[in-house]
Amino acid sequence: MSTPPLAGKVILLVGASAGIGADAARVLAEDGAALMLVARTKEPLAALTEQLTSEGHDVAFTTGDISDAASVAGFVDATVARFGRLHGAFNNAAMTQGGRLDAVPEADFDRIVAVNVKGTWLCIREEVRVMEGQGFGSIVNVSSIGGLRGSSGMGAYQATKHAVIGLTRTAAHDFGPLGIRVNVLAPGPTETPMLAETRRAIPGGVEARIAATPLRKAGTGAEVGASAAFLLSDRASHISGAVLPVDGGFCA
Repeated sequence: MSTPPLAGKVILLVGASAGIGADAARVLAEDGAALMLVARTKEPLAALTEQLTSEGHDVAFTTGDISDAASVAGFVDATVARFGRLHGAFNNAAMTQGGRLDAVPEADFDRIVAVNVKGTWLCIREEVRVMEGQGFGSIVNVSSIGGLRGSSGMGAYQATKHAVIGLTRTAAHDFGPLGIRVNVLAPGPTETPMLAETRRAIPGGVEARIAATPLRKAGTGAEVGASAAFLLSDRASHISGAVLPVDGGFCA
């Protein structure tokens, strides 16, 4: 039997309680990674961890809020304390926000920026703190096709996802000399609880995007997770600063 592509690697998965994160956890575990799962809510994390450990995978969890600096430092430190090293991180946690730009309440705009932009930056900062001392590491962030192009009705969300791509590209330059790769996924419509929120916020919008997708379907969390697994593995050892659409060809 061949060695699983992530065997021997410790991966921190942020935003693991549902949707893409939970599906990605299953993919990464099956690919051989030891996992630290993080989200704000304990119960779904505990259930997922119990399921994966019962299948023989090395998985732990802790709670945390990516918009809080002390919390991010805490769950990164908890990963190292539990597993000894940090080979890779999948920064998946995010929130969505519908509405025309001039109709978004200021507090809502501040919150989505705090989670999607500041939160991603805090994760990168703390992960690099550990990886720099090791001389290696791979970080995968999550943007969206909304970070590659514009459309009506989700301006605040799209602004943050453009920012995540900018953070990733800058991080690839800043940290490449330290042996750290940084890449970003740009999923299209993906069947998750967040997609259900988008359907409610923009009636017909999701279906219109799927109809304009060459593969004529929404993606799955497992498909996004498989793309993250590739970028986190040594098979992607010369890939950094890349934006990988996982969108069924929508942006082609």
